[in-house]
Amino acid sequence: MREITLRASPLQASDFAPYGEVIDTAGRESRWINDGTCRRFDGLADIDVLAADGRPLLSVFEASPRALPLRIHSLERHPLSSQAFFPLEPHPFLVVVAHDGPAPLVERLRVFQSSGRQGVNYRRNTWHHPLIALDRLSRFLVIDRGGAGANCDLAVIEADMIFVDTREGA
Repeated sequence: MREITLRASPLQASDFAPYGEVIDTAGRESRWINDGTCRRFDGLADIDVLAADGRPLLSVFEASPRALPLRIHSLERHPLSSQAFFPLEPHPFLVVVAHDGPAPLVERLRVFQSSGRQGVNYRRNTWHHPLIALDRLSRFLVIDRGGAGANCDLAVIEADMIFVDTREGA
């Protein structure tokens, strides 16, 4: 098998746009509510969960930290919905994605590093790796689809993919 090294890029909305949305309040419009004691940010992601009689499912995931370098052997995608992850603590995490298609295209895999104050909303049918927490147990608020129907496809990667830790001081 061939081995490919992927390097993580900072998670930026423009670079991540082909895969979904970056969930981030920085630079976003807001409004004050509750007598000026709470700042509200609306429309941070397009949640898409209603296909085939689906319903929104709100969950908390606890992701154990992964050792780096990480070998990527498979990706998953959700044909009936988007899937949003937002960190509940400001801990950086990695995001591995590939463009939609019948199988992940090895040459089109991308790795992004969240600042820990950014989340992601994977667009329907976006290939992605399960959560990759760094350094410590990390909790995420997750919005995805509940309901009947198969909503998780799995694809095996035809190479031993490895990406390196690009954080400062690593």
